[in-house]
Amino acid sequence: MNKTTLSLLLQFVVLVPLQAVFFNNLVLFNVAMPIVFIYVIISMPITMGPNKAMTIGFLLGMAVDIMSDTPGLNALCCTILAFIRNFVFHLYMPTDADLAEQSPSIRNMGVAAYLKYAGTMVTIYCAMVFCLEALQSWNPWLYLSRIVASSVFSLLIIYAIASWARNKNEKRL
Repeated sequence: MNKTTLSLLLQFVVLVPLQAVFFNNLVLFNVAMPIVFIYVIISMPITMGPNKAMTIGFLLGMAVDIMSDTPGLNALCCTILAFIRNFVFHLYMPTDADLAEQSPSIRNMGVAAYLKYAGTMVTIYCAMVFCLEALQSWNPWLYLSRIVASSVFSLLIIYAIASWARNKNEKRL
């Protein structure tokens, strides 16, 4: 196993139980819930193929679904998020120069581009999850406030994790 695979596996093993046990119960004002486990998808290497990325996304979502008793919701949203991550990345980093096994990070992309990339990914995920949950009872103001509040709360925690976990040996793009 290479360093990238071990890093993704460690993130998977740490963030899924933390999401299920801690972050799912950390809800601010009954609106904002941090969704931190998608950091695994956000930090996957850009050169990873879409089939492998979607498989990892599905397994990640299914693990959270099993631990959180949300049948299939996270698996669907994580699979879609893993599929669109390259498109979102290329919105903010248009060149593929020297991307071999590089993962999106603050050091590789810079703070502004990373925050745009991670913020877009988190907002898309929150919109998908809360849209599917809103099918049960439709309240547009609650729906929008949950998307915005959860996206901001999640992005702050993901930024903290990314800042803490960055590798000093990564090359800047």
